[in-house]
Amino acid sequence: MGSNWELIAVYAAIFAGLFAFGLLINGVLLRFVKTLGMKNQNGTQVRWSSDTKPAIGGLSFYIVFLLGLSLAFFTFDMPDLTTRLDLIGVFIAASLGFMMGLTDDAYNTNPILKFSVQVICGIILVVTGSSINLFDSAVLNKLITIFWVVGIMNSINMLDNMDGIATIVSIFILLSGMGALVLFNRFESFEFMVMLAILASLAAFLWYNWFPSRIYMGDTGSQFLGVLLAYLGIHYCWNIENLIPLDEPVLPAAALLAVFTLPLCDTTVVTINRLRDGRSPFVGGKDHTTHHLSYRGLTDGGVAWVFTGISVISMLLYMSLVVFAPETGYFFLIAYPVYFMVIFLLLFGIAEYNKRRGVSVE
Repeated sequence: MGSNWELIAVYAAIFAGLFAFGLLINGVLLRFVKTLGMKNQNGTQVRWSSDTKPAIGGLSFYIVFLLGLSLAFFTFDMPDLTTRLDLIGVFIAASLGFMMGLTDDAYNTNPILKFSVQVICGIILVVTGSSINLFDSAVLNKLITIFWVVGIMNSINMLDNMDGIATIVSIFILLSGMGALVLFNRFESFEFMVMLAILASLAAFLWYNWFPSRIYMGDTGSQFLGVLLAYLGIHYCWNIENLIPLDEPVLPAAALLAVFTLPLCDTTVVTINRLRDGRSPFVGGKDHTTHHLSYRGLTDGGVAWVFTGISVISMLLYMSLVVFAPETGYFFLIAYPVYFMVIFLLLFGIAEYNKRRGVSVE
């Protein structure tokens, strides 16, 4: 489609247009949709903020996502999608996640139904070719793929607990995937266009979601994003050997621990502490790593900046892995599990300190 500079100009224009459209959509929805996703209206406080705010971000995500797909077909010579079942699969699974999240925000659905739909989303990705290649056993690979999809859908949902957090984390996971495509000169692609559209919608949403926020993304947004981010994790972390010509068993783990540091750390810390206290990991509470940072004196905006800083470092580490891993090999990759453990132990230690001080997290 011309030189790279022409392509960059087209992408910049598309991003600016989608960003402006996302701002408009969120503004209109905020004006007319007042109660969607307000699950704490009946006396059960499940969000950090004491103010009730509509959870409408996911609606703008999906609208901009569909617009981005349409623009991609008109802008680029896309490959025959019948040969890319994985793209069809992620579209169907993300749409199903969006519909389930929308239903949950509107009607507060049964957790079993929600879990079942998440499993179905994972099965859709597996059937359409987006499967983790880790074991010799195809059955084990399919099972761990479904577990991964369900886990990330719930992890992003759990991170949507304070202003801007889930949005920031999702933005930098997307930037990591987009950066990998740029480095391998594969940015004139369907995947890049999809990520660009979602990035624009998230950036526009962050305008309203940054502290003090006016809206949340809700399950509508977190379930939709969860499917997309799980898909990116499969293709750019778990199966990173398709990008990097390096046969090292630790390579997928290094990529995964870099890109998904915060979702994995937060979910693991919360799960460990709730199980230790005899509580279900799936019942909401004010015991996330973000909350514990607030208990230590950080403002909501300060917590968001901490998560932004960690997300930037994680993205840069992933970029360095993509660039330097083929030349440095195994010893270079050891730094990534070390980085993950440092972040995990720091967040877990803060939570443990608060717990020993008797801080209430109910």
